[in-house]
Amino acid sequence: MNDAVIVSAVRTPVGTAFKGTLRETGADELARQVLLACVERSGVDPEAVDDVILAESLAGGGVLARHAAVAAGMLSVPGQAVNRHCAGSLTALGNAAGAVRGGAAQAVVAGGTESASTAPALEWREPGSDRTRTGMGPTFPHYEGANDDVTLIVGWSAAQEAGLSRQELDAWALRSHRRAIAAIDEGLFADELVPLTVTLGGERVVFDQDEHPRRGTSMEKLASLKPVHPEIEGFSVTAGNASGINDAAAALMVVSAEYAREHGLEPLARIHGWGAVGVEPHRTGMAAAEVIGKLLTRSSLSAADIALWEINEAFASVPLAASRVHGIDEEKINIHGSGCSLGHPIAASGARMVTTLVHALRRRGGGLGMAAMCAGGGMGGAVVVEV
Repeated sequence: MNDAVIVSAVRTPVGTAFKGTLRETGADELARQVLLACVERSGVDPEAVDDVILAESLAGGGVLARHAAVAAGMLSVPGQAVNRHCAGSLTALGNAAGAVRGGAAQAVVAGGTESASTAPALEWREPGSDRTRTGMGPTFPHYEGANDDVTLIVGWSAAQEAGLSRQELDAWALRSHRRAIAAIDEGLFADELVPLTVTLGGERVVFDQDEHPRRGTSMEKLASLKPVHPEIEGFSVTAGNASGINDAAAALMVVSAEYAREHGLEPLARIHGWGAVGVEPHRTGMAAAEVIGKLLTRSSLSAADIALWEINEAFASVPLAASRVHGIDEEKINIHGSGCSLGHPIAASGARMVTTLVHALRRRGGGLGMAAMCAGGGMGGAVVVEV
């Protein structure tokens, strides 16, 4: 089989939903701009692209990948929508790699796009009743003895299972903010960012820096935040040690190693492996740990073989729990921040993580990296890359 290699990996800056710079920009426009940059930086002829696979979560359908391809002038390129909740763009990347390795495609753009700010509200009838609910839609499968509250199903359940204290969660969140701010100040995201030109308040503005990390965060401020469920004794999840609600897009160009050689393209990384798992819905927060174990086994690797990790901070408890289960050195996890600081643009987060991981590994001289995350409904996804 052909090796599947990444020849460009880009992302937009992450915006804070509803009140940030991208609040008037739809997921389709985010996808268009990041797709154009991904193709341009790759050196791949747009006519040679076989497919665009983009994850979408809150947009409500319509195959945004095809919308983006048309808007980018790539009329001969079809589009494919993927939805595995938070892990959707990791699945998109795995699908692209599989198509390339199997010979069904020579060049595929994979990624995800999310605009929580402009996502349509849904109205649905509750099963077995005449009542209707309105919102972003039901996220988790119902199961006996629980509800659809993500703080309970993801954040709190992982904290309980791993025995994590509120102080440990807050300390992780603080480190996440400090690392993200340091990366921004040191210009470490320069190679991966696509500056956006968007409309805000009737004016055209350039958005070129992540806006979600908080410079003034401290342990004292985090400790002062009320738990989401104060009625539950010892409940440790707060707005401070959970991810934000965000807008962003990310995309990677995946080609065969043969195509890269023939066209003089420099691979940034090789896609080593990918996978997904399902767990009991109430253990969603542990799905990152579960998929890490599955992918390490299938790839004949150990945790010690991985030089850098991106484990999404849907809640601070998720990477902390995964590090405890697998004995991962915490200093190798999320070295430039993650969901608690940079934010969690759901369908784009996996591709954002792999993009950041590839560029970070290249700065450090190479090695293996793994991006892993939990996903709504009791799922997890992961991708291993090698620089």
